[in-house]
Amino acid sequence: MTTLADVPNPQVPREALRRRTFAVISHPDAGKSTLTEALLLHARAITSAGATHGKAGRSGTVSDWMEMEKARGISVTSAAIQFEYHDAVINLVDTPGHADFSEDTFRVLSAVDAAVMLVDAAKGLEPQTMKLFAVCKQRGLPVITVINKWDRPGDAPLALMDEIQTRTGLLPTPLNWPVGEAGDLRGVLDRRSGDFLRYTRTAGGATVAESVRLDAADAAIEEGPAWTSAVEESELLDAESQNHDSELFLDGQTTPVLFCAAVANFGVQQLLDTLVEFAPPAEARIDIDGNPRKVTSPFSGFVFKVQSGMNSAHRDHVAFVRVCSGEFRRGMVVTHAATGRPFATKYAQQLFGKERTVTDQAWPGDIVGLVNASALRVGDSIFEDERVEFPPLPLFSPEHFRAIRPVDSSKHKQFRRGIDQLDHEGIIQVMRSEVRGEQAPVLGAVGPMQFEVVEDRMVHDFHADIRMEALPYQVARKTDRESALVLAGTRQVEVFTRSDGTLLALFSTPWRLQAIAKENPKLVLIDIANATADDFM
Repeated sequence: MTTLADVPNPQVPREALRRRTFAVISHPDAGKSTLTEALLLHARAITSAGATHGKAGRSGTVSDWMEMEKARGISVTSAAIQFEYHDAVINLVDTPGHADFSEDTFRVLSAVDAAVMLVDAAKGLEPQTMKLFAVCKQRGLPVITVINKWDRPGDAPLALMDEIQTRTGLLPTPLNWPVGEAGDLRGVLDRRSGDFLRYTRTAGGATVAESVRLDAADAAIEEGPAWTSAVEESELLDAESQNHDSELFLDGQTTPVLFCAAVANFGVQQLLDTLVEFAPPAEARIDIDGNPRKVTSPFSGFVFKVQSGMNSAHRDHVAFVRVCSGEFRRGMVVTHAATGRPFATKYAQQLFGKERTVTDQAWPGDIVGLVNASALRVGDSIFEDERVEFPPLPLFSPEHFRAIRPVDSSKHKQFRRGIDQLDHEGIIQVMRSEVRGEQAPVLGAVGPMQFEVVEDRMVHDFHADIRMEALPYQVARKTDRESALVLAGTRQVEVFTRSDGTLLALFSTPWRLQAIAKENPKLVLIDIANATADDFM
């Protein structure tokens, strides 16, 4: 067994053990941004929680900082937020909830060590939640389940437990149990202590809701039948061995369950305590060769997101780097694995939503923002001393396509700079062809809302109004030059070169693709995404 004295810097394993790096996954409108605010509030990282429904007198949320996010009350970007809770350092990486941004969410899930699956008490496991859960399962991420909105009408708790087990294959092991049916929340039964945590309200849910703890005898007197029913249902769970086991949880066989009302900040502190106690710390990451990179190895990390427009005054862009091993020191010179060139980390920052502060050190599990790191792209690895490269992040297969032009031809320089930057960030896939010309790119997206983000960013970040035209294509396939020559003259097909040099053939419908492949079996037509992305997203 390795001891602190056996490694060059004993602070590395000690700090890695303090880290809890996780993402919240959910269907849109399950309350993800509200939960994020409530977590920050209970950790005392903010003093008042914002809301996504625009109620008067409430501030905007920390994680939803784009104007588009504020206006719609949805998350369309990922944001990293670091804060301390007791002796732990929490790295919460917010994920886009909308299905159109699945590619961004997949990248985030590659950078975390656990996930919180947020479930609406009335709607159960919705389609986007299941898609994201499948990614977590594929990546081996342990999942904590939170049943939200218990202060509103919803399904029976035992029915929700059955649904979770049936649809995810995980055995739910509730840590608390609701006292009072959905819509009539009295509090929760702490299944480990047997105590009652009474639900208390706050004005608008903007401040911490303090829980009042009562023992079982007092709870029985105060809550009567509601308490008795909760105890009986908890005993049924005992009979079915639905009690938390850390080993089974980390092995992906069980999921701890918590009931809460995030908008009222009730049950949120229990989630923080659960993350600190049960979620895994930063551990060895598997490199591209399948070997684990120990946290005590020299510094290494990988870029899972590039974002510009976070600082309206400077219009810089930030590479989000997950630290995988060793100590990160601001100003250190690392090696860019893709090029073998040295890279200086002079401008390193810690992230708190949109806000950033200079950071001098970071440890395994942390997220570091490298400012104006123009050489780094999504999926790139960086390291010090011992070479390492982490598995590349997949590109998903676009299903929606738009031809794009500037409204004002005199602003073509701004237009080109904007398209190149959005391509660099991985916001959109950019393609060009000899037929359409270099100045008329075509954009490919997983979902149509990505085009709205493009339009918003082009107008506000690059001051270049654009005009988009929908193209009649539904499916894309990789091809080679020989096949491209055959396809170039084929009806309902168009061939493009993506910005990374990949040749893509776009087909009007899946049936047209099948027909052409049947007529020309020697054509090279390869699915863009690997099996992981196709199967799960």
